[in-house]
Amino acid sequence: MVNWQISSLLASTMAMSLDYRPSLRGRGDDTLMQQALPDLSSMPRLPDPSESCKGADRMIKMLHGTTTLAFKYKDGVVVCVDSRASSGTYVSSQTVKKVIEFNKMMVGTMAGGAADCFYWLNNMGMRCRLFELEHKEQITVAAASKLFSNITYNYKQYGLSIGSMICGWDKFGPQLYYVDSDGQRLQGSLFSVGSGSPYAYGVLDSSYHYDLTKEQALELAQHAIAAAQHRDGMSGGTMRLYHIDSDGWKLIKEADATDLYYHYMGTDAEKAAVGTKAMSVA
Repeated sequence: MVNWQISSLLASTMAMSLDYRPSLRGRGDDTLMQQALPDLSSMPRLPDPSESCKGADRMIKMLHGTTTLAFKYKDGVVVCVDSRASSGTYVSSQTVKKVIEFNKMMVGTMAGGAADCFYWLNNMGMRCRLFELEHKEQITVAAASKLFSNITYNYKQYGLSIGSMICGWDKFGPQLYYVDSDGQRLQGSLFSVGSGSPYAYGVLDSSYHYDLTKEQALELAQHAIAAAQHRDGMSGGTMRLYHIDSDGWKLIKEADATDLYYHYMGTDAEKAAVGTKAMSVA
């Protein structure tokens, strides 16, 4: 009889240890019923908009507008972005920070829905830090981009709008990946994302090669973003230029879109008038 009671107690204890139900100590039966708990096995834990908002795909249209670019070269990664946020033809802001720093060696760029990008890229920064605390080493760019791709793939067709470049330097050298809200993940040497990207590609494709010097690489990125800001009405504001090498990322320069236009496309008199207005942070 005693042996049967001990066996029953052990079986009950084991079952409870394997059952994820929070304890309510001091209240008799100190567990909640399983049906009262949220479903933790599925991802994401959000309603499917195709079911809860019938016809939302026809009524809600994302109007995209930005220019971001990044490319690898022999000494690192160059990242250049604008700062304009637009709602269709309406300019919502000229001061959006479109580069999110994950850690001292890695950044992500924003293109798409401002709220989606800002939330999930900051979430990625948190996950990169947690990885570092747990494993005592920094996460690689490939692993971070794969993690981000897995997250966005789980939210595929849920209405997210994200086109991001994960850029950084790790033990494998300079790294660059493109990740979007469909879970697509591409490794490459050069990417430009946003409505101004065709104009940026026009400049980049004409002069880019892997053996650029640092000065040539920084100049090329500024010229490409200036062309995009001039031709694309959804891009503009302030150009921000980052450089990433074995010492980590560094904000090199901030410059107004108008000054960049006169510097690259103005007359000799206009170029002389602009001079060195761009604020150097280096």
